[in-house]
Amino acid sequence: MVALVRGVHGLHGAVRAEVLTDRPEDRFVAGAVLYREGDVRPLTIASAEAVADGPGWRLRFREVPTRDAADGLRGAYLEMTVRPEDDLARGTYYWHEVIGCAVLGVDGADLGTVRDIYRVGETEVFSVGGGTVADFDLPAVRAFIRIFAPRRGEIVVDAESLDLRPRKTPDPDRPKAPRRRSRKPAAATEPDAQPATTEPSQPAPTEPSPAAEP
Repeated sequence: MVALVRGVHGLHGAVRAEVLTDRPEDRFVAGAVLYREGDVRPLTIASAEAVADGPGWRLRFREVPTRDAADGLRGAYLEMTVRPEDDLARGTYYWHEVIGCAVLGVDGADLGTVRDIYRVGETEVFSVGGGTVADFDLPAVRAFIRIFAPRRGEIVVDAESLDLRPRKTPDPDRPKAPRRRSRKPAAATEPDAQPATTEPSQPAPTEPSPAAEP
C-alpha cells in the first residue's frame, strides 16, 4: 500500500491521501500508475503535491475527472507495482515478509505468529496471535525485540517486558449457564459494513509497505 484516500479536494477529481510509503516523492509523480486495492483498473497520476497546510498528499488521476468520481475513491487503499530495482534500505523489510513470522520468547517459547501490521505514528506494531499466550500487539522497537529476522521467519522478543497474559482455555467441568427465553422475538440487524476481505477475480499488482528493523 502506498496511500489511503481520506477525502476529495475541489471540483476536478483531486483526492487527499494519507501517505503509507516512505518515498512519496518517488511514488507520487506524474505518469505513475496506482491501483485501487482489489481492482486491476489503473489510476494514472496527472498531478501530485504535498499538502502545504497539513499532512498527506493531494493526487489527481487522469481516469478520475470529476469530484463525484473522486468521491468513489474515498476510504480506498492505493497500491503500486513493485519493480525489481526498487531495493530496500539495509534493515528494512516489506510487510508481507514480516506477516506469518514466528514470534518466540528468549527462552524459545512459542508466542504466536505475526498476523497483521499497522502504524501508530511513526512506529509499526505487529499483531501477534495463535501462540501459548493471549493475542498481543508488539511495537517494533528495540526495547521489546531481541532478534528481528523476517527472511528467516524468526522474531525473538523479551516476553517479560511485554507483560503477556496466558491464553485462557475453556473449563470443560464448568456448568453452562441456563439459557433465558426472551418474551419478545429478537430482531436481526443487517450490518452496514461489507465483509472485511474480498478475493478479487484478478490480483492487482501491489507494493507492500516496508517494515523497518527495530
